[in-house]
Amino acid sequence: MKKFALIPVMFCFFAMGFVDLVGIASNYVKEDLQLTDSVANIFPSLVFFWFLIFSVPTGMLMNKIGRKNTVLLSLVVTIVSLLLPLFGENFPVMLIAFSLLGIGNALMQTSLNPLVSTVMGGGNLASTLTFGQFIKAIASFLAPYLAMWGATQVIPSFGYDWRVLFAVYFVVGIIAAALLAVTPIEEEHTDGKASTFADCIKLLGTPIVLLSFFGIMCHVGIDVGTNTTAPKILMERLGLTLNDAAFATSLYFIFRTIGCLTGSFFLRVLPNRLFFVISVIMMALSMCGLFVGTERWMLYTAIALVGYGNSNIFSICFAQALTSMPEKQNEVSGLMIMGLFGGTIFPLLMGFASDAIGQAGAVVVMAIGVIYLFTYIKNVK
Repeated sequence: MKKFALIPVMFCFFAMGFVDLVGIASNYVKEDLQLTDSVANIFPSLVFFWFLIFSVPTGMLMNKIGRKNTVLLSLVVTIVSLLLPLFGENFPVMLIAFSLLGIGNALMQTSLNPLVSTVMGGGNLASTLTFGQFIKAIASFLAPYLAMWGATQVIPSFGYDWRVLFAVYFVVGIIAAALLAVTPIEEEHTDGKASTFADCIKLLGTPIVLLSFFGIMCHVGIDVGTNTTAPKILMERLGLTLNDAAFATSLYFIFRTIGCLTGSFFLRVLPNRLFFVISVIMMALSMCGLFVGTERWMLYTAIALVGYGNSNIFSICFAQALTSMPEKQNEVSGLMIMGLFGGTIFPLLMGFASDAIGQAGAVVVMAIGVIYLFTYIKNVK
């Protein structure tokens, strides 16, 4: 029965990856609506803003309605967010759509992993979560290809339109929700006290928790920043069109996927600190390449390096915080998910920097995050 229950759960992981369409979608919206970088970067910033608001309340909601119902709610919100752009592409519609996409993903990120724990009953949990992240990454790197395909092919009822991306993921979202709804999953009733904002904020007084929180903010900021900025760098330096430059986003996610799969092995055979050092060095080399690179091979290499290097930063920072306070794991988990708010701060700063001095300015903002991760190395046990 567990094997059958995993099928809809893996569809949900694919739906979790929908959030990563925000990078390529914001580039197309920028082009269609003639926006500046600072205005266009509001879209990815808006998506990740909702993690600050909804991560802890979602934990409280799970105690009331259960994990499966919380995931179903997240899918409904996500489906609505994908439907709205099909009716129009004006600025208010896209703002609402990206907001709902962020809210749905905040609900899903917080509730889906615990649901996997329920389905597996403690068996093979780590490997199942790793496979789930692999499925999520497939949705991430397919998004730019779907957008490019829609923008260059005549599609019935669409014509030439990159927004076919939303239509495809809308259908997959409905399938995921339907499969999960009809799959029986037994959940244990819990009377445990849910985390509150006060519980979480108090933990920032613990140094390792505060430093790990900032580490996750930098990880997500660099992740969303690369996702959004890599195509712009190729357009600026190589003179590519957006359709050609969109490959940069897929390249990033391909190497992030490879990093997730190989990282689970390396973290078992290498000291965590050594692997963290290697990862951050790769990211630093990437920032240098993105800052000065003018050749295609150099820029592609830099994008691949940051994709691989950034792929395991979250899990290492998360584990350091969680193992430091085993008696407060619920509160620490909620606080670390709130750290995904870094995906709001970085793109906003990068937008202003790139408007001022070009895409090199956006790279400088990401490089500050990499510098912070170097200072975090001494905290990795």
